[in-house]
Parts: sequence; C-alpha cells; structure tokens
Amino acid sequence: MSLLSRTVDTILDRAVVPGYSRVGATVRRRFWAADPLPFASPIDMVVTGASSGLGEATAKQLARLGARVHLVGRSAERLDAAAAAIRTEVPDASLVMRECDISDLDSVAALIAALASELTSVHALVHCAGVMPDERRLSAQGHESAFATHVLGPVALTVGLRELFDAGSRVVFVSSGGMYAVPLQNSDFEFCSGRYSGMTAYARTKRMQVVVAEQLAERFSLEDDPVVHSMHPGWAATPGVTGSMPLFDSVMKPILRSADDGADTIVWLAAADPALTSTGTFWHDRAPRPTHYPSWRGDSPRVRDALWTSVCAATGIGI
Repeated sequence: MSLLSRTVDTILDRAVVPGYSRVGATVRRRFWAADPLPFASPIDMVVTGASSGLGEATAKQLARLGARVHLVGRSAERLDAAAAAIRTEVPDASLVMRECDISDLDSVAALIAALASELTSVHALVHCAGVMPDERRLSAQGHESAFATHVLGPVALTVGLRELFDAGSRVVFVSSGGMYAVPLQNSDFEFCSGRYSGMTAYARTKRMQVVVAEQLAERFSLEDDPVVHSMHPGWAATPGVTGSMPLFDSVMKPILRSADDGADTIVWLAAADPALTSTGTFWHDRAPRPTHYPSWRGDSPRVRDALWTSVCAATGIGI
C-alpha cells in the first residue's frame, strides 16, 4: 500500500462515519489486499448466525469460493430459508444446516459432537451469531444472554473443535465498532448491577470478543492450532440493525453498507493467505486496526484476566 493509500485509509478509520459506512468500503476497495482465490479442494467451514444478515452473506460468499458451509442457527426453518436464498445466487452451493443455540452450552456441546463425528477437519470457524436483548435475559445455564451468545458459546465451540483444526485453519470473531466505546474496566461481565441496557451489553460483549480472541491466540500454541482473529464489519444494513436500532437504521440507511460488503473482511480472513501470517489481530476492511481508540482508553489487565477466569469457569474449558 502506498503512503497516500495508507494516509487515506487512516483518515477514513479515524473519522469513523466515512470509514464505517459504504464510503469506506468503496474507497478502500481501490487499494486493499487481493481477493481470496477459490479453494483448490473441498473444505468445511462453520458459520454461526448464518440464518440472516452477515452470517448468511458470509456463508454465501464462502460457498461461492467452493467451501462446504455448515450454517448454524437456532431455527431450522430460518436456516432452510437462508439456504434457499443462497442457492438462488450460488446454485451449486454445498450447504449443511446445523440447528444450535450458541447461547446454550449444552446445544453447543451437541454441535461439537456432531461435527466431530462427521468431519475430519474444519478449515474455518466464523462467529457471527449475535443478539441485542431489550431486557436482561438468561441462557439455559443462567448466564446473561449477550455474554452467553457472544463470548461463552463461541469460546466453548472454538475449544471444542480444536482437534479438527490444522495449521491452515482460522477462527474469526465478528465484533463491532461499538466496542471502542466500552473498554473493559469492570468485571460485571453478566450485567448483574445497575440498569440493564441491551445496547451496552452488546457493545461490552463485543469488546470481550476482541479480548478472548487475543487470549485464545496466546493459548493456541500447537503446530496444528488455528490462527484466531477478530474484526468489525462497519455499519451494515442487516435485520439485526433494523430490529434492534431502528432510529440508527432510519438515519444512516443511505450510507449503510450492504450485508455483502459487511461480510467482505470476514470472508477474506476465512479464505485468504495473509490471514495466516498473524494471530490475535483485530481487522476492518482487510487491514489490521487498533483495538483501542483513543489509544489511552485501554482495558484493565486485572479485568482481562478476570474475564478469562470467568469464561473458563462457565464453560469448563482448561487451556
């Protein structure tokens, strides 16, 4: 990337609105990293939250590259509808529907067992499942639903599939630019105190995804362990945005990215070779980004450690 391109890229990133909107994708497409190539042989990829929005768009683009994509979602009916929509654009798409509630650790364990019994390898695991509750709700195991959906379930699934990964595999956590506003400074991960806000719970758990991606990257040290990355997709027009943030959707609609544009970097991380040259990196529009902005608004090391301890206790993992 030339000096001019890097300067433009940085300005877009710091200005937020143009960088996160369709403007950023349109401008950066002129100089960002090359597209991933179609897969040379059949491979399996798992995408959670695949029944709509970014998950569905990710599954479609990975299927177009030749992957067999396992679509994970809570509703079999919605998964079937997503698969039908994908096949209208990719008629030869190889898709497998996997009904699973990522917030339910028993459901996640059943998914791990099913995949382990049927597959010999998983090339990529993409965590797209997301919720923004309008009130504090609990998962089947009694955990706050945003924390269970964005953190506990994804970490349990990642560690549970560890033996199916190889040196070319990747794990991608789909975070949000909203995580910049909420550095980890307190250990109330389940939002037990204070007045509950679904938007705050969403942003905080999206921050936690970036942190646990870094923590998994540090702990995955075996030769066949996957690289682990997190990213944010910018502002994309998805059912989640429309349903959870209708005012934001109506005001920003003219400049929102399409779901396909929002999924672009997810697909690139899951399929392109440059993603294998690092691990624990945070990305947007095919380039590494700072995890804190402004830089001095960092996480508390004590709280980061407490997060990992809490995740291990809730999920039973021990790495």
